[in-house]
Amino acid sequence: MTLNNGLFELPDCRQNRFALSKDQDQQQMRHFQFTFAKFIQDYQVTQLVIKERPQKGKFAGGAVGFKIETALQLIENCNCTIISATELKEKIKRYPIPVDFKETGLKIFQETAFLAGYAFLAK
Repeated sequence: MTLNNGLFELPDCRQNRFALSKDQDQQQMRHFQFTFAKFIQDYQVTQLVIKERPQKGKFAGGAVGFKIETALQLIENCNCTIISATELKEKIKRYPIPVDFKETGLKIFQETAFLAGYAFLAK
């Protein structure tokens, strides 16, 4: 997602999912990170935004999710920002989304990522 002259753009993308099996070993994690890093390089992504997940409680993140976050944060030449759920809600309240999510053409599982990106860019 980009913000140019006050307009948000969602570029077409060749891939919208990256798989990682449940029993990740070092080789699988490196393959995942390499694949994602190549994707970032190909699309000239300079900033990743990750929605922070609680470490405890009902909505706590699992170990695999935290491994994925770490792999993404360690990709060279790409900044990574963690945005809290509170900050995300505050930004969306202050800068309401100008379009209904269904009109974006994104899949429902991409909504959280869309909201995180939107909240980060809505400064």
